[in-house]
Amino acid sequence: MKKQTTTIIITTVITTIIVIIGFILLMPIIGPRFIHPMMMGNQSAPADLDTSTTLLSDAGLFRVSYSSDSSPLPLNQIHSWTIHIETADGQPVEGAEILVDGGMPQHGHGLPTQPEVTEDLGNGDYRVEGMKFQMLGFWEVKFNINADGQSDNVTFNLILE
Repeated sequence: MKKQTTTIIITTVITTIIVIIGFILLMPIIGPRFIHPMMMGNQSAPADLDTSTTLLSDAGLFRVSYSSDSSPLPLNQIHSWTIHIETADGQPVEGAEILVDGGMPQHGHGLPTQPEVTEDLGNGDYRVEGMKFQMLGFWEVKFNINADGQSDNVTFNLILE
């Protein structure tokens, strides 16, 4: 009887460890796509959300547009963007320093990568590499632009469906 109880306890402990290890190993794969959206509920983007690909920066110093090298925007794939920056009166902005940030405001997390501007392509165009969206929903991509002694920000709203 005692040997049978010991066998049951050992089997239960081993099974529990295997389940926990399996959960830990599978969470990065199934978590973002299936588990996390279920836990967050059915949150939709704000009804009046502006998803334009061309915007004036917050203080109106720059007109900024973006295009992706992949269309539609891919899920779980690193891809690149080209952003175009011009002054409010339409002149290309050369030699800008640009920082990239973003995330899912309704989920409270940032981008899964750290995208950065890797090349000034000339004529106000800049290459942004390392873009990635790991789940469907409402995203923001923010650019902080410093050029000619002026600084401004622009935020693009995206909905991945």
